[in-house]
Amino acid sequence: MRVRAGLSATVATAVVLGLTAAAAPALASGGAGAPAAVAADSRSEPDGEALRAAIAGLPNADATAALVRVRGKKTSWHGSSGVRDLKSGRDANPEGRFRAGSTTKVVTAAVVLQLAAEGRVDLGAPVQRYLPELFGANADAFRKPISVRQLLNHSSGLQPGRSLGNTFEELYANRFETLTPQEVAITSIAKGPAHDPGVKQEYLGINYTLLGLLVEKVTGHSYEREATRRVLGPAGMRHSSFPGTDPRIHGPHNRGYQAVEEPGGGTRLVDVTEWNQRDRMAGGDMISTTADLERLTVALFRGRIVPKPQLEEMFTVPKGIEGATMSAGLTRFEAPDGRVVWLKTGGRHGYNSILAATRNLDTVLVYSVNSTDAKGQDMNPVAQRIVGAAIGDPRG
Repeated sequence: MRVRAGLSATVATAVVLGLTAAAAPALASGGAGAPAAVAADSRSEPDGEALRAAIAGLPNADATAALVRVRGKKTSWHGSSGVRDLKSGRDANPEGRFRAGSTTKVVTAAVVLQLAAEGRVDLGAPVQRYLPELFGANADAFRKPISVRQLLNHSSGLQPGRSLGNTFEELYANRFETLTPQEVAITSIAKGPAHDPGVKQEYLGINYTLLGLLVEKVTGHSYEREATRRVLGPAGMRHSSFPGTDPRIHGPHNRGYQAVEEPGGGTRLVDVTEWNQRDRMAGGDMISTTADLERLTVALFRGRIVPKPQLEEMFTVPKGIEGATMSAGLTRFEAPDGRVVWLKTGGRHGYNSILAATRNLDTVLVYSVNSTDAKGQDMNPVAQRIVGAAIGDPRG
């Protein structure tokens, strides 16, 4: 399939932005207590030739489609490659919706930080104060309280809760079943802590499951309502939503596939587009577009969503934790040329995504890659090439 791309002029503005990475160890760098301020970015405008080469040749064994948006100080580049679905072979829809996965956590962090700005949530207070019913008989197992801030930066010490399977085959067989966030939270807490809070960072969705439940408890409204009212609406994310138990992606979208090994050798691609994601909730339930994720990044880092005093939480990596890179909703990454990028990645079966940027918005990257192994341990090769072309080789 051909690569569809365009280059357009943008208004040069000094703004504040952030990127987020969902579980991308290859992109995690930087140290505890790293300064939030970012030096002026000297990188040139988007390299259209390198970006076109990064997404050329799709579909292939690694991905069936890719949608990319990169902006610099004066110009922006939008490109797409691959197919909408393997059966028809039609060109990928550049405005297609996709499962945004853990980039949802940026939205959740923004809601919690808004509540903190309103004085309705104390980031240093124990989460047990807000959700005592979840801890119940297991409260004694948590000798040291877990603060709301420790949930935000993944240093809570909680263990994963129940899931609908441990392998792709099990998860796929149960893809239309509903597992509630409450059940995920209760089964996590019943296990007790893996370690004391504040000792180390461990990226786990359970932290944001509890934050979603905290939002509901404090506001008296559903997480979806608060996230839409407080973040999606103000950011202009008109094509983003939270499907709840609905397994479909409504509106134009490119279908997602998972590579599955055949018993006799080789692989086949299984369509994984329809999937009930209710258990992901505040940690990974959102459906979005690349344009909407770009709008979110720009609005958030310009201070339009979260007041600036609380926004600093998103650019503050906790001190005293060896190897810490995660802040409230984001991950700090130092590019090969020394620029600091704040990012969040997302991964649901069939879809990988990222929103990433220097804090001053001199460089902004958003992509959706229809990865054939979106939950794999290694970074998708197509995504890796995109990051390399836009920011620099993530392998260092």
